[in-house]
Amino acid sequence: EQLVESGGGSVQAGGSLRLSCKLSRYRYSRYCMAWFRQGPGKEREGVANINSDGRTSYSDSVKGRFTISKDDTKTLYLQMDSLKPEDTAMYFCAAVPTAAVVVCPSRIAESDYQYWGQGTQVTVSS
Repeated sequence: EQLVESGGGSVQAGGSLRLSCKLSRYRYSRYCMAWFRQGPGKEREGVANINSDGRTSYSDSVKGRFTISKDDTKTLYLQMDSLKPEDTAMYFCAAVPTAAVVVCPSRIAESDYQYWGQGTQVTVSS
């Protein structure tokens, strides 16, 4: 499995960005997928996840501002609105086949995901 993120960039506070993550070389039909981020000097944290049936979860820090979605081409999206300087981070997408977990995790934890992208940088200026 290969994950490639795109859509990062620089934006002013209050602005919006839409990240994409394309899953390729996949072996299964259904995946649990998620977004994580790692800010400067911080540990990687979970942002949002989506299960194979479309159920979503968000961290408290982004709830109401970010929206995770996916389409039938196994592309994952993260619509980020009302961006804040503290959203500045490298954003990573992650995936795990539902065959490996039976039920997609409701929590957003690194240890639950097997495959990772290289990341895309998001910088929000004040």
